[in-house]
Amino acid sequence: MLLIRSVADQLGIPDEFLEYYGKYTAKLRLELLDESKPARGKLILVTAVTPTSHGEGKTVVSIGLTQGLRKLGHNAVVTLREPSLGPVFGLKGGATGGGRSQVIPAEMINLHFNGDFHAVTSAHNLLAAMIDSHLHHGNARRIDVDEIWWPRALDMNDRALRNVIVGLGGKLNGIPRETGFVITAASEIMAILALARDRADLRRRLSHIVIGLDLDGRPVRAEDLGATGAMMVLLNEAIMPNLVQTTEGAPAFVHAGPFANIAHGTSSVLSQRMALQLADYVVNETGFAADLGAEKFFHLVMPASGLKADAAVLIASVRALCTQGSGDEKGPVDVPTLLKGMPNLARHIDNLRKFHVPVVVAINRFPSDPPELLNALMGWCCDYKVPCAIADAFGQGGEGVTDLAGLVVETIAHAGPNGSRPLYTADLSLTTKIETVAREIYGAAGVHIESSASRKLQRFEKAGFGGLPVCIAKTQSSLSDNPKLYGAPTGWTLTVSNAVLAAGAGFVVVIAGNMMRMPGLGREPQAIRLDVDDKGVITGLQ
Repeated sequence: MLLIRSVADQLGIPDEFLEYYGKYTAKLRLELLDESKPARGKLILVTAVTPTSHGEGKTVVSIGLTQGLRKLGHNAVVTLREPSLGPVFGLKGGATGGGRSQVIPAEMINLHFNGDFHAVTSAHNLLAAMIDSHLHHGNARRIDVDEIWWPRALDMNDRALRNVIVGLGGKLNGIPRETGFVITAASEIMAILALARDRADLRRRLSHIVIGLDLDGRPVRAEDLGATGAMMVLLNEAIMPNLVQTTEGAPAFVHAGPFANIAHGTSSVLSQRMALQLADYVVNETGFAADLGAEKFFHLVMPASGLKADAAVLIASVRALCTQGSGDEKGPVDVPTLLKGMPNLARHIDNLRKFHVPVVVAINRFPSDPPELLNALMGWCCDYKVPCAIADAFGQGGEGVTDLAGLVVETIAHAGPNGSRPLYTADLSLTTKIETVAREIYGAAGVHIESSASRKLQRFEKAGFGGLPVCIAKTQSSLSDNPKLYGAPTGWTLTVSNAVLAAGAGFVVVIAGNMMRMPGLGREPQAIRLDVDDKGVITGLQ
């Protein structure tokens, strides 16, 4: 690894803007971002087809594409989210890439990376503690105990904490009430951290968090409880983006970690804006498939930040498309099955084009991929009139992604001047916004909103939050809200089971189907494979 000072030199970052966290990581002071300076770089959004349970390599290809751009002589930076401990110890494992396309030091990034997730968890739970303390000491704000929406948070998959009762054991221990936990990546504070433009914006968003209603039905905010300043203290360092490096020494900004299936799913606005001032190209990964991370970038991140994507790289793999064709992750891997899965790829391409962003397909090559399937996939892309290139970021690093990098540069150079734009406007009702995403992106025939969720949406609109965009929380395993529906299903109905106001973040979370904001561990989680030897070397971290 290069010393982090050498990595910063590649971007011309003076020492006064670095806060060193050891030899190989640093935080970037917010003063590095010059508001008077226009963005110099082009923003490349990386997304994917509907993934299998093990992921299809968005992080690997994002890192490899950055390294490929640099091999072509361009100054490029990758902006990634920070990994959550939930997936690290759960099914997926770490989130730092793999092979010759990783961000390093991987163990540090995957585990307690500069304390950012812990800071978010602490700020979230501080507000929860202040709510219960306020109730215990007389409830001067007349908070309705049955209308408190603010849960607690923990950065771990723990299904037993989804629904809990607090305040048991007598009046000295608080007011008994039902609540629950969300995983830290689903915390509104994580979304706020990722969307804040500066410390002043962070303060404004934190103060506007609505924790519930009072007995008159009026919103109660974090600022009403005097919690804003303390949360700012806890997030004082977490708001600064983290600088690390790739396996080829390229600069990488790794910051914030909202999930894309239950939150907005991309790295911080601050890290992207900083990178765009420092580099020619910024490769920004969005979580899961294009119906989740990419859709939420265009509807949530773009209007809030002013960031616009200059191109979208859509990752497809033979394995994922064969799964979509067979409906079974262990199904056949052959040309007929691959072709049956192509409607999934076509739907994601068409969806991205609806946002008026040029699309390039990256075929993520795995060592076991039969050549005839790779050729069939490339031939299909040619017939569908979408540019494509094979990427071997895992095996060859940047050298294996130069074809893709050149194709992306060429695509951006020939793109029109109008730029990307969302599918709906703020003046539409929350229900219409849900229906727009369901029909245009998911391919649903209709939307059914359960009565309890409908009442919440009406309440949010009556309280003045109808102009917010919607962040639909749904399964990542299907374009639909049913994880067992593969391909590009049609004729189905999206079921909205719940809605949660995230006023500070600036959106309404809409729960589709039985989606949970606190995951659980599987039968054989990655945790059973992790250990550390007597010399302190970690093993089993994937």
